[in-house]
Order: sequence, then structure tokens, then C-alpha cells
Amino acid sequence: MIDPAAHPTLDLVRDANILRVWLNRPDSLNPLDTTTLESLAQVFTAVNTDFAVRAVVLGGHGRAFSAGADRKSPPGSRRMSVASGATERERRWASQIGRRACAAIIDCEVPTIARLHGWVVGGGLAIAAACDFRIASTETTFSIPEVDLGIPLAWGATPRLIAEIGAARARELILLCDRFDATDAYRMNLVHRVVEHADLDGAVDDWAQRLAAKPEIAVHEVKTGFRAYARVATMGDVTETDGDLMVAASRLPAARAAFPQMDT
Repeated sequence: MIDPAAHPTLDLVRDANILRVWLNRPDSLNPLDTTTLESLAQVFTAVNTDFAVRAVVLGGHGRAFSAGADRKSPPGSRRMSVASGATERERRWASQIGRRACAAIIDCEVPTIARLHGWVVGGGLAIAAACDFRIASTETTFSIPEVDLGIPLAWGATPRLIAEIGAARARELILLCDRFDATDAYRMNLVHRVVEHADLDGAVDDWAQRLAAKPEIAVHEVKTGFRAYARVATMGDVTETDGDLMVAASRLPAARAAFPQMDT
């Protein structure tokens, strides 16, 4: 069983055989720090042996799904900084925390649904893209600002976006850093449904309950097949180096200005 008390930045709610995982720092638009990403990795991994769970919904409390990586306390920053005294191996491990969280969501053995509203930015978009399904309210605004902040898009999100929406659209979103709305996200196949905000919970609940009611082993085998097919398509996966690229970029002036805590 998953212990909610062990994950203070998440709100974990069981509703029969559906687990709702809420990002729970609403006052700051649910930024993704080390604690939150480690908890996401642990919770989605634990679901694989919590056989009462048949579907997981990932959402955000408050006004946004997630405004992305916590710029006041960047993921892994304490262990990645030169002043931390961490070994090179520890610093590299810390640099991959976002990738591990996304991988845990991708590898979750039950269907996952991202409930999207408000802001879905950078790392927030990365964890949403890691889910099987994405349902957004009409008020949702998306963006991938990493390049403008002087860092690459990491966490394995680039190949994930290429697989989901195609290389041409992924290149446009990642390099231009433009904001786009839920209608645009639907047109490029980034989200599966767009509904009025008042209807968002109903639409997400309907999909979650329908998925949870289907024959368990059939759903499990189909998810296993999708993961296998995706891995065939990503032979030579280089996302293991995402953290190395992030560490290198974080030492440059543009990134140090955007993430001043990264170097302390």
C-alpha cells in the first residue's frame, strides 16, 4: 500500500479502484522540486504492485496543473551544485530526477490520465506527456520555455513529444517556446479531449472509470505491448544524457540568471 504521509507535496486520494494523484503546492502553481519528483517516481512505481489500483489520474490542485520546474529550488540542485560536496556520481544521479519521474509514469502498469487545467509548463508538460491519456479544460495554457531560459528540454520529453505529436511539431514547440492553448494542443494530438472547465472532472472520471472497469489482464497486456513497441522505436535512446546536458547548461550565464539557486 502507498503511504500518503510519505509524500507531503502530493495529495493521494483513493476512489474505489482509481488512485488520484494531486500535485499539492497550489499557492505556487504546483512547481516540481526534488521532493515532488521523487514522490511521483515512488508512487507510480508502487502502483505496479498495488493490484487494487486499476487507473491513475494525475492532476494539480489550485489554479494550475503545474508551472514546471521549481525555479526557487530546482530539481536536484542541492546535490548538483559544486558547493554541495557531492560526488560526481551523486551529482549525475541527482541530475536525472525528472527523467526518473517521467519514466515511472510511462512504465506504470495501469492506465494513466493527466487532468490538465490552468498552466502546463515545461516539466509540467513533460510529466503530462508521460501519461497515457491527457484531458484538458478549455482554459489550459501550455508552453515549453526551456530554450528561452538557457537550458535544453530534458527529462526524456523530446523523444516523447516526437513520438506523440511528430518531429515537426515537437521542433516548433521546443525551439520557439511559444504559448499555445488547449485547442492547438488538441489539433496537434498532444491532448485527447478538450472540455469546458466545469466538465473537466466529469470527463476525466468517465474515462478513468471506463478504463478501470475493463478486463484487467487485457488492459495490462495492451499497455505492456505499447511500451515494447515504443522501445523498439527508440533503439539507441540517449535520454540518459539529459541530466548531463542540464548540468552543463546550468553553468552558463543565461541558465544561472533563470535558476540562481542551481549554483548554490
